[in-house]
Amino acid sequence: MNKDDIRLIDYRNAYSGYFRIDAYRLSYRRFDGEWSEPQDFELFERGHGVAVLPYDPHTDQLVLIEQFRMGALASGSPWLLEIIAGVVEKDESHEEVAHREAREEANCQLITLEPIAKVYVSPGGSSETTQIYCAKVDSAGLSNGIAGLDEEGENIRVYKVSCNEAMAALASGKVCSAPAVIALQWLQLNKQNLQDRWC
Repeated sequence: MNKDDIRLIDYRNAYSGYFRIDAYRLSYRRFDGEWSEPQDFELFERGHGVAVLPYDPHTDQLVLIEQFRMGALASGSPWLLEIIAGVVEKDESHEEVAHREAREEANCQLITLEPIAKVYVSPGGSSETTQIYCAKVDSAGLSNGIAGLDEEGENIRVYKVSCNEAMAALASGKVCSAPAVIALQWLQLNKQNLQDRWC
């Protein structure tokens, strides 16, 4: 099925600020071939993102970050342990975003990018996708500390941790941001292959 299986009945912009919400009324072709009754949908438009997990295959260490996340406030602590991430700006490639955000959020220089997956973050109501990478880094020049851009109000704690520490945080639920979960689980499956190629 594709866009030809959708009948747009009405559209309006419901909100436009830093983010945007569009309201749609439409019908779509059901799996039995019939058309659905008209339904109302709201689509949250926030752009697209890139996330990157820096990994040093020589020392088996990772770079994780912690920062305030408004979306997590309602369900617990809004300070989340995550991987580096940022929004794709106009005319910017995913690779450029990965390198820029690594510098800004963790004072980190990426050597090689390994694509993991491009995922929909919450496709029930948002168009946002995130391209996730694992990146080779040299952890010798990295240290724990505070990073982020003052002009963007960022206050980011940087952690250089062993792979075992990161996996323990994943197993305990301390890592609960979707891109970080996906990246760490991918690394569990692909670490030996990365070490064979990167070392």
